[in-house]
Amino acid sequence: MVKDRSEPDLDRELSDLPPDLRWREWMRRIEAVLFASASPVPRDDLARVVGQEASVDLLVEDLAADLEGRAFEIAQVAGGWIFRTRPAYAPAIRAAADVGDQLLDLSEFDVAVLAAIAYHQPITRDGLKDIFGKEISRDLLGRLHARGLIGTGPRSPRRGAPYTFITAEQFLVAFGLESLRDLPDREQLEDAGITAL
Repeated sequence: MVKDRSEPDLDRELSDLPPDLRWREWMRRIEAVLFASASPVPRDDLARVVGQEASVDLLVEDLAADLEGRAFEIAQVAGGWIFRTRPAYAPAIRAAADVGDQLLDLSEFDVAVLAAIAYHQPITRDGLKDIFGKEISRDLLGRLHARGLIGTGPRSPRRGAPYTFITAEQFLVAFGLESLRDLPDREQLEDAGITAL
């Protein structure tokens, strides 16, 4: 059963406020929701805290402009928005904050397997073996799954119905992608000297 997250006491329209204060309050509501959320917040969820005539996209744009020069920004990833620290501050965070469990700590080969899954999903272990010319260990796939980067896709229609692998929402978040369409196309990879997957 889906929980109704609407708040009966929340005045979404704020019709008693002048337009500029109403807009500012809607921006602050979006800011509060993004600040409190650990995962990307979709447009429909943000629309629950603003008036019917308000444009969530424009509110987010204005909020992003307000954040210029700050250590964090709004990023559009995985079909929603999330706050994240600007990359320039990563060394300071690693030096002072306990973020060990948030680091992906992926090897070059782990990233290559992730890329293969992203470009060929749903793909079986045999499909990955064809790409890399060697068996891909269940341990590696298990680590990627445990980090939430990949998930199990539909069973392959082949004999034995092997499992397939697909990328998960956390993959998009970890690599700052709004969707899989944001992956570089294969020709760009080849032009950059990276072997096509």
